[in-house]
Amino acid sequence: MANKSLNKNLRNASKAKKDEFYTQIVDIEKELKHYKEQFRGKVVYCNCDDPYESNFFKYFASNFNALWLKKLITTSYSGSPIVGGQLPLFQVAGSKGKQPLKIEIKEVPDTDKDGAINLDDVKYLLKHDKNTATPLEGSGDFRSEECIELLQQADIVVTNPPFSLFREYVAQLVEYKKKFLILGDQNAISYKEIFKLIREDKLWLGYDNNGTKWFQVPMDYDIPTESRKKIENGVKYFSMGRILWFTNFDTTKRHGELTLYKKYSPGRYSKYDYYDAIEVPKVVEIPMDYSGAMGVPVTFLDKYNPKQFEIISSNDIRLNDKVPFKEHGLIKDKDGAINGKPTYVRIVIKNKKVKKII
Repeated sequence: MANKSLNKNLRNASKAKKDEFYTQIVDIEKELKHYKEQFRGKVVYCNCDDPYESNFFKYFASNFNALWLKKLITTSYSGSPIVGGQLPLFQVAGSKGKQPLKIEIKEVPDTDKDGAINLDDVKYLLKHDKNTATPLEGSGDFRSEECIELLQQADIVVTNPPFSLFREYVAQLVEYKKKFLILGDQNAISYKEIFKLIREDKLWLGYDNNGTKWFQVPMDYDIPTESRKKIENGVKYFSMGRILWFTNFDTTKRHGELTLYKKYSPGRYSKYDYYDAIEVPKVVEIPMDYSGAMGVPVTFLDKYNPKQFEIISSNDIRLNDKVPFKEHGLIKDKDGAINGKPTYVRIVIKNKKVKKII
């Protein structure tokens, strides 16, 4: 029931065009600490980030020199209900309140002469150098021509994109061959466009995908579930359940081998009614000695090592042609039943390193 409530909340957010979920700095720091060397000498673009509010902008601006960035670009969106609102990070010279902006930073000098580069230096830079902030001609929509031109200049995109436009957003990053590190809802894994990229090893999960992430939302944002909302210092926060980092950066995590200790026996694992695969309800229960197809929870992706496992399409293991072809390649809906009872969404995998039990 909790998942159904969560899905309903996300659908409501999409319909109301309330896609403004602002990420906390602690969550950004926990993930970005793993990629420092991969940012050296790169142009970073945060294309869904109001500089007044975005902690992505705050993070990259204050760590500009520590990350050895070549340039930081950020653009805001005029339709944001938060832009220029409750918690402005900076006052930008030449800006007019909620006007969408493009900010480009190429250097952050030690303006306060304290021997260190920090956020105060960035604040001074934005207050006193009009060349760093330029009004956008359009709304700041990531699909606009001017934002695409900025995207083409970038090496890396890092942001929290609109969840209702996640498919389109990722498709654009892939089209322009950009490295990226973005937040998204776990449900996006089951989108046919996203799962296709996962199967093709073009997209995977980052590091910090556990625990609860709280996002700043507009004060008038309706959150019916009490446990998913809180207000601190006049700021409203919403916990949307499991929010993940999606990336195409290589990570040490995806090369770690999952330790398996369960042994297969027919009595322990059920089989699907319409697919030639066994049901594995928990990642820890993946048998070490089974060579056939297995249906595993989507949480498996947080442990996925492409050298240890192969992700295959459920269409390849249908028991007969009457089983509907699923474009996404997952086991889901009523066809993913066991003894007539539907299961949760399952990814189909095979073990590449089956252990023989003597």
